[in-house]
Amino acid sequence: MKKVYFDNAATTPMDPEVIEAIIPIMKENFGNPSSVHTFGRESRAIIEKARKQVANYIGASPAEIFFTSGGTEADNMILKCAVNDLGVNHIITSPLEHHAVLHTAEFLQQNGVKISYVDIDEKGYVVKESLEKLLDDNQNDTILVSLMHANNEIGNLISLKDYGKLIKSKGAYFHSDTVQTMGHYLFNLENLNIDFLTCSAHKFHGPKGIGFLYVNSDIKISPMITGGAQERNMRAGTENIIGIVGLTKAMEIAYRDLEEHQNYVQGIKSYMIEQLEQNIPGVSFNGDPKGKSLYTVLNVHFPPTDIAEMFLYNLDIEGIAASGGSACSSGTNVGSHVLRTLGVDQTVPNIRFSFSKFNTKDEVDYTINVLKELYAVNA
Repeated sequence: MKKVYFDNAATTPMDPEVIEAIIPIMKENFGNPSSVHTFGRESRAIIEKARKQVANYIGASPAEIFFTSGGTEADNMILKCAVNDLGVNHIITSPLEHHAVLHTAEFLQQNGVKISYVDIDEKGYVVKESLEKLLDDNQNDTILVSLMHANNEIGNLISLKDYGKLIKSKGAYFHSDTVQTMGHYLFNLENLNIDFLTCSAHKFHGPKGIGFLYVNSDIKISPMITGGAQERNMRAGTENIIGIVGLTKAMEIAYRDLEEHQNYVQGIKSYMIEQLEQNIPGVSFNGDPKGKSLYTVLNVHFPPTDIAEMFLYNLDIEGIAASGGSACSSGTNVGSHVLRTLGVDQTVPNIRFSFSKFNTKDEVDYTINVLKELYAVNA
């Protein structure tokens, strides 16, 4: 049986070059980076070199980069610390955000923080005028705006430059969950009015359990995790040196080959759109995959079928890994909050296929043939 992995928005396979980079660290650099002896100093030097490299890739300074366990921790830290340390009493976000933002905002709401949601249009884009009105109507509040760069389920993108300019002009803080776009697009934070960004290495062929948080140097916040002075007193706990080296190597590869990978993966996505439209009558797409869309994600709205509830299972039987929504909702039957907000019928299959540089058009062809057979048998 052929095996096809089309769930790269959930996690990506590690790049062989990343594995090669971390093996020597696992063997030789076991010293605690906080120790003063040679073993510890060697580990500390590796971490600080990595911090400088990561900062250079995104136009930041090393002092603005804090390594975390991933995007969820970083998102939590920003929202909670903004309230505790910056006096934020109002969070403006969208109903389509990742649960790392939405659930944290809901938690803070229980503790008296006001939460507002921007309007979303029929394709899933943030209505910019809605954001501007919320900012204008609440000028006496201390506001944090949290909007993801690209939606993890439908792929819609926002312009960080345009939204940052608007938000800063209104005197609010701006946080963007860039977990799906870091390593996939160029960032130059010198030209963006952004206060906070988040990253997870496993979304661009790095290891799991490592990410980073960018905090603009003009902003001072306190640690969310306490108990040690690591990460310049911003995150307690012995640093994950293996993960940090893996993240840095994954970023090096991503930005070294960025244009080539963008073109290649966009070609896979475009080819799948074309083949679906030609071979599955009645198919459509959630979001705006032919517009301002993340090139790694395609959310497909399939025609009705008797096996709707078993659709993903049937794909899996044929060796095809895809998703019914965000991986954070796996194992639940609540459906997708993103598609529900957009009014999408979830009694029919809505499948997210997400791609990487390791996918091929042959895998698309195989998937299309499986889909054709599923509809032929269950017509």
